[in-house]
Amino acid sequence: MKHLIALVAATSLALSAPASAADSLPVGLCINMGNSFEVGRFGPEGVRNAGANDFTRIAAAGFKTIRLPVRWSDKTADDLGHAIDPKWMAQVDTAVGQALDAGLNVILNDHHFEALDDDPAANSAKLAAIWRQVAKHFADRPTDRLWFEIENEPHKNLTNANLLATLNPSLAAIRESNPDRPVIIGGENWSGIDSLATLELPDDDNVYPTFHYYEPFDFTHQGATWAGDPPPKVGRVYGNAADAERLVRDVDKIRAYVERTGKVPFMGETGAYEGYIEPEQRAAYHRAVREAFAPTGIGVCAWAYTNTFPFYDQKAGRWIPGMLEAFGLPEK
Repeated sequence: MKHLIALVAATSLALSAPASAADSLPVGLCINMGNSFEVGRFGPEGVRNAGANDFTRIAAAGFKTIRLPVRWSDKTADDLGHAIDPKWMAQVDTAVGQALDAGLNVILNDHHFEALDDDPAANSAKLAAIWRQVAKHFADRPTDRLWFEIENEPHKNLTNANLLATLNPSLAAIRESNPDRPVIIGGENWSGIDSLATLELPDDDNVYPTFHYYEPFDFTHQGATWAGDPPPKVGRVYGNAADAERLVRDVDKIRAYVERTGKVPFMGETGAYEGYIEPEQRAAYHRAVREAFAPTGIGVCAWAYTNTFPFYDQKAGRWIPGMLEAFGLPEK
């Protein structure tokens, strides 16, 4: 408990005037529809855990936006046009429509295009072909509520040094049919918060920055077998003085980015793995992150609705106790 008290006291040092919202997206509180459309080529087709009732439930809980990760690259033909499977496009279209009908904003992205991270130059044209089709398909949807995120978590060989050269063809493809729709770009190293220091954006007033926040990684991903070999050690407890000091430093990184660019980024993902972390600790983490970053005015997207890092317990048919409150929403 004393560590959590110290955490609150330390994060209060970060409070100052909120960042201007003039150059920010109205993301608000947001949740990712994870482990659905971003599954691999041989995974389940379509959203396993979300339908119209889920989007209605998410909106009723108080969320303003959903982020819909989509692995488009596995659902394209091998020809030069890289035609997207029409059945796949229809499934994504249904989910987008259901979310919009529920009153939610939608962030639609390209997720897990692994070949792009391995060889950006060789795969930039395929990404642009994907976005040309996606942008044209959704061009009649409201510009103020549906936003495109060109690529999730650039990493490996896709760095800030070659990011714009790789993504600009996709931006140009989007602009052919969507001249003023908001487009989102995140930086290198999985779009971690430190990527903001060297992230440059195209000269386009409707392009917005994002970052992801899973710090400290040894807490949020403890025991997660996909997070390293070996994975972060199990048993890390959140809320010590070092955690508080990290939050203060990381909030300052947001302020530095806004001062440098005039753009307000949003937190596209944040969360803690439920496999080895008790719900109370997960809630404490979300509460601390939300309260620390709130004065900057950024939107925050939790990972995720169900499955890994869940907020909603699908088997029990209820929101996991404490998670909504930690995210600043009324408990249901």
